[in-house]
Amino acid sequence: MATDRIHVNQMGYRPQDTKHVFVNDQPGEFQVVDSKDRVVFTGILEGPTKDDASGDTVYRGDFSNLVNEGEYRVLVTGIGSTALFPISKFAYQDIHRALQKFFYYQRCGMELTPEFAGEWAHKACHLAHGVVHEEPDVHLPSSGGWHDAGDYGKYTVAAAKAVADMLLAYEFFPDAFADEVGIPESKDSMPDLLSEVKYELDWMLKMQREDGSVFHKVTTRTFPGLDVMPEEDHGDLVFSPVSFTAVGTFVATMAMAARLYQSVDPEYARLCLSAAEKSWKWLTNMTDVRGFHNPPDIKTGEYGDSVTADELYWAAAEMYRTTGDERFHETVKQALSNPNFPILELGWADVGGYGSLAYLLCDQSAVDRGIYKTLLDAWLARADELVDRAQKDGYEITLLPQDYIWGSTMLLMNQAIHLIVANRLSKNEKYTRSATNNFNYLLGANPLGQCYVSGFGEKPLMNPHHRPSVADGVDMPVPGMVSGGPNANLQDSAAKQAASGQPPARCFVDDKESYSTNEITIYWNSSAVFVSASLCTNNG
Repeated sequence: MATDRIHVNQMGYRPQDTKHVFVNDQPGEFQVVDSKDRVVFTGILEGPTKDDASGDTVYRGDFSNLVNEGEYRVLVTGIGSTALFPISKFAYQDIHRALQKFFYYQRCGMELTPEFAGEWAHKACHLAHGVVHEEPDVHLPSSGGWHDAGDYGKYTVAAAKAVADMLLAYEFFPDAFADEVGIPESKDSMPDLLSEVKYELDWMLKMQREDGSVFHKVTTRTFPGLDVMPEEDHGDLVFSPVSFTAVGTFVATMAMAARLYQSVDPEYARLCLSAAEKSWKWLTNMTDVRGFHNPPDIKTGEYGDSVTADELYWAAAEMYRTTGDERFHETVKQALSNPNFPILELGWADVGGYGSLAYLLCDQSAVDRGIYKTLLDAWLARADELVDRAQKDGYEITLLPQDYIWGSTMLLMNQAIHLIVANRLSKNEKYTRSATNNFNYLLGANPLGQCYVSGFGEKPLMNPHHRPSVADGVDMPVPGMVSGGPNANLQDSAAKQAASGQPPARCFVDDKESYSTNEITIYWNSSAVFVSASLCTNNG
């Protein structure tokens, strides 16, 4: 068993990558040995660095000059060694495919057959129509799409972030999605990623009403038990009321889809744009722009959001990029004239960063040069700030101690996305190096030596808060799921019992009951897909 004081990316490294090992509390020499225990590299551990987030005293060893492909482990005399890890140009291909295939396992409304799902197969689920909360006599089809998280709810704003990350990943790194991942559509002419995202988009289209408004979510009234398989969840399905945030994010993602599907399915692209136009009209005629709140009898995830101007901004920017229509440009200009929302965030609630990115990716002849420069300068300034943080961090990542919240791995990957985009905008490799360090952390180069992805690494995620993985009787959880990760707020009893008094980066427990540190969601995986794509392409 590997020591818990020496930390590397357990999935390995590409030959050209910066390769660092992190050792707790011991300076001196380290060695890299091959699979036959022959010493192939010797180096000195530099430091120490006091890592505020974990409380660790960290020494760092650099073995970047080791570029020969093979299997290796790092040895530190007096402590022990890591498990074997590869150096290979294909180091990230398997986990990249698994991060994508996770979405297939989250599909609602269809049977997952052994041919594609293996031992995680299950019957079709949630096929019943749902009742409209405010119109109890109205029942509408609700099946399809992805289960959002460890429960079986489906939420429009959460879906929008996941779809946006996936479509941006395909736009930036199309060759990273050339390989099949093993879904029913794999033999179709469309790349698997676009087929998978279309499964979610088809469900999102069902959430649109005739007047262009969009339901916020469809769920049962309360969460089912943790040991309930999806096909055994027979609670009444309810369409919660429409929301401004649902409509805004719907418009934005449909506009993105209209662009990305134009080359592979023009008819579908036209359908998405038409849906976006319909909802845009509702959006701009809506005077009640308050965020969503659960009705009193609905106890599932709220996805509430009190700031709605960023959803309008993102919708306008995507529509402008897709259509070139000046009316959308005017809304962008108005939103940025005195923004009361963050313009760089890539969350499910704070979506301003998606709007800014859409504008930065517009044809240069179509942009307002002043606005473009303001957004570019802001994007690169944030990227420089992230690099500076990483240089001071013991594990070379961009999270601050206060960033270890519910879904800290999403913040980690969102910040990596920001850095990857910064490199695309400025051609500065320091940004991608820092983004790769964040990915290394996700895969084991962290204080706990925990790979925060199920099915991978020497210490993989084993007990996620994920109902199918709990209830299916299979020893291993569904593979390719990204855990929410350390959360200093300890918002469940399992986390409180296991991690009370621990520094932020150690506030994690691999326990099915710990929903606040160990649940999974589609939009944590989607941000990881973007980052893994950047490492599995010739265009990174």
